[in-house]
Amino acid sequence: MSAAVSTDGLRGWLRVDGRKGIRNLVAVGYLVECAHHVAREIALPLREEGVHVIGFPGCYPNAYAERMMEALCSHPNVGAVLLVSLGCESFDKWGLERAVRASGRPVKTIVIQGTGGTRASIAEGRAWVADRKAELDAMPTVEMRADELIVGTVCGGSDGTSGITGNPAAGRAFDRLIGLGAACIFEETGELIGCEHIMAARAATPELGVELETSVAKAARYYATLGYGSFASGNADGGLSTIEEKSMGAYAKSGASPIVGLLKPGDRPTRGGLYLLDVVPDGEVRFGFPNINDNAEIAELIACGSHVVLFVTGRGSVVGSAISPVVKICANPETYRRMSDDMDVDAGKILEGTATLDQVGDEILGVVLGLGRGARTRSEELGHQEFILTYKSFEPIGPACLPAA
Repeated sequence: MSAAVSTDGLRGWLRVDGRKGIRNLVAVGYLVECAHHVAREIALPLREEGVHVIGFPGCYPNAYAERMMEALCSHPNVGAVLLVSLGCESFDKWGLERAVRASGRPVKTIVIQGTGGTRASIAEGRAWVADRKAELDAMPTVEMRADELIVGTVCGGSDGTSGITGNPAAGRAFDRLIGLGAACIFEETGELIGCEHIMAARAATPELGVELETSVAKAARYYATLGYGSFASGNADGGLSTIEEKSMGAYAKSGASPIVGLLKPGDRPTRGGLYLLDVVPDGEVRFGFPNINDNAEIAELIACGSHVVLFVTGRGSVVGSAISPVVKICANPETYRRMSDDMDVDAGKILEGTATLDQVGDEILGVVLGLGRGARTRSEELGHQEFILTYKSFEPIGPACLPAA
């Protein structure tokens, strides 16, 4: 690691379970689309002051969605939670409230049908959120170490530069973070088809290697059934030729560290090191595309505890996320010049010969550590708080997936 990158000065908010957050937010969570408008209106006056809206649109029950909402509402970056229910949906609102309360966070559930409708629910919700926000603002921070960080990575809007600049630079940052003891999570198995044997060779145990190969084989079957691959027209317009080429670029985000575990959405790393996140549902194809856009993957990385998400883009993307900051790494120098207001790191310097992979990796590391000292990402400054959650189905991971545990 470059001597210029210091780990000093990290601060966080201590939670009851011992984890620390680099943000101290109020999450307003709607439990059905019918409650989305009320939740959004509750958050609106404080949306630029750390009040974020998340939620599940579906009315019918789904164990994955309930697990995701529990993980997100008890994320270390979240300090208090307001749940907004219409009242007749099938989501287990009281179970979620109990789980959030057990995590040590203030929590309240507003049931619109019982509160008196839209205006009454908004007024009650805004008053509660304002009070909790004042309490959170008064909370002191504590010292935080780099080995307490969890960092995820995703790529979107990939082009021919992504696999030779932005993605491998993110991989170098991962290697440096892991060297500091942090946990790092990469995904998506549908964009790692063809790389499974390479990943298996990096696995901490042979049994984990088998699980990695199996997860990618599942993704290949899933997409074959759909008649669709994780390859968009924008990828081709940007110079990518095949899913194999895109996969090798996506794989580069993982760096060179040993792979110590395989997670599914909502699972948390058990120690520092590199983890693969399997985002493709188990069983038969039931709910359509595994992730309908990049923010679905970002939400799953955050549900696994990611304090920060590194987002590599060549074509250009403007999204951020609720709950955890998104660091935009631009792979293409022309895209960076055109969209610099949305980007945090110009990895295109590698292509132009003005920086090396190691130098940009150190720059990414510096940005991540800066977020633990109070700095903000471009997407945060611009008010991006995108969030989406859909139906999925997963079986629990087996012991081979977390050999260290």
